[in-house]
Amino acid sequence: MSSQRPSGWYAVPAFAFFGVFAALPMVLVVYLSFTTWDGLSTPAFNGVDNWTRLIQDGEAHASVGRTLLLMVVSWLVQTPIALLIGVWAAGKQWSRAVLSSIFFLPLLLSTAAIALLWQVLLDPNFGAFIGGPLFLGDTDIAIYTVVFVISWQYIPFHTLLYQGAARAIPASLYEASIIDGAGRLGRFWNITLPQLRYTIVTSSVLMLVGSLTTFDTVLILTGGGPGTATRILPLHMYITGFSGFEMGYASTIAVVLVVLGTALSVAVMRWSGFRSMSSQQEGS
Repeated sequence: MSSQRPSGWYAVPAFAFFGVFAALPMVLVVYLSFTTWDGLSTPAFNGVDNWTRLIQDGEAHASVGRTLLLMVVSWLVQTPIALLIGVWAAGKQWSRAVLSSIFFLPLLLSTAAIALLWQVLLDPNFGAFIGGPLFLGDTDIAIYTVVFVISWQYIPFHTLLYQGAARAIPASLYEASIIDGAGRLGRFWNITLPQLRYTIVTSSVLMLVGSLTTFDTVLILTGGGPGTATRILPLHMYITGFSGFEMGYASTIAVVLVVLGTALSVAVMRWSGFRSMSSQQEGS
């Protein structure tokens, strides 16, 4: 009779991967946040100087505000659009399948390619809106232009989540509601939306944390400009570390980003009651 290994051994590769590629780098970043380091020489311990500087750094505070604005507006724009298109795309008609395949094309493009594409399209001299508003050059609308480009790229991804979840809703629920005389809007509000609550929470966490760590799109589109109008916290960290060669202080900003992302995820899970949600399967 062959001996069986404890089931816990199967988790060892996952824990090892997490330790090497997540936990260890995070420990190193926390250590560097207490040092002065230009990226080349040996890091020199400086106590809490970086953290004191962060508290007094007005540009860092402004970057946090811009990051939160980008995060909130992105969620408000992407969530309803992705949800509605996802529910619509869950239909069985062939026309919906064809249109969905076209709509999902942005998922095949890299972030850099999308940013370069929209940078050209929005150029006031030879883009698609010649003589129009300075979408990337106006300090009042540049951040919202960035939100538009990010939404254009990621709405298809979240739409896929909602499409799959909508197709998993038992058809018997809709059949019973039709017998009861419920209209299309009533079925959506009383059946579809409650059944998608798991997906809404999951999508929201991915969306909010993803917006919190957005970097390459903003770097390519605006470089943080005009002025500092789109200089969000991840970009502020990049400029501080790789342009200003202040890797120690940049590590401090990185730690703040990790803490904000973790706190945001936990807050959404607690506020939504995700852990206490019961099964959505029929009869559960």
